[in-house]
Amino acid sequence: MPKHFKLFTLFAFILVFLSACSESDTPKLGKQYQQLATPLTQKDIKPVTEVFSLTCGHCRNMEASIPELEKLTNQEFGKVHVTFNDQAQVAALIYYAAVMQLNHIPDETMMKDLFTAVQLGEGSTMTQQQKAIEQTFTSRHMISPYSFDALQQKALFRYLNDAMEISKQGNFNSVPTFIINGKYQVLVGGHEDIQGISKTINFLLKQP
Repeated sequence: MPKHFKLFTLFAFILVFLSACSESDTPKLGKQYQQLATPLTQKDIKPVTEVFSLTCGHCRNMEASIPELEKLTNQEFGKVHVTFNDQAQVAALIYYAAVMQLNHIPDETMMKDLFTAVQLGEGSTMTQQQKAIEQTFTSRHMISPYSFDALQQKALFRYLNDAMEISKQGNFNSVPTFIINGKYQVLVGGHEDIQGISKTINFLLKQP
């Protein structure tokens, strides 16, 4: 076999190999992410927005990784609480009662306490759960949602209505997930670790 032909064959093989590596390294539509049918343009939608529920165990686990994801993507995440069933709607009211009073997303410690209170488990009574939720608020000199007056309740339901609109428009059926630029949804189950999720987020932030 001529020497130049061997070199050409080797060069072609390297190109194919590099191309395959490049393709496998790029997040795939339908596997790592999907495009939303209708873009989300509401004010709560940031370049990276986590969609979650205080009732969700996986969301609770993901919460501990949010600071690392924000660092890896150089983004400050927004949050939207889903409202796809009655239980999620009640949890959303509790979450937005905190947002309404703080005028921003609760910090990591309060989010941890909110998850703990809402997810007390089957062994607790409604009274025990309510006391835990109230304690999460009153220990921070905030008003418990159970003590809201009529005006506060009205304002709280505006937050809930906004979240319901986003949940319905996004047609979210599983959480946690992340919405990028209001156009793309990260499929968390298509990733092995936080680094993989951050890679997909960074990829999607650059997409038109």
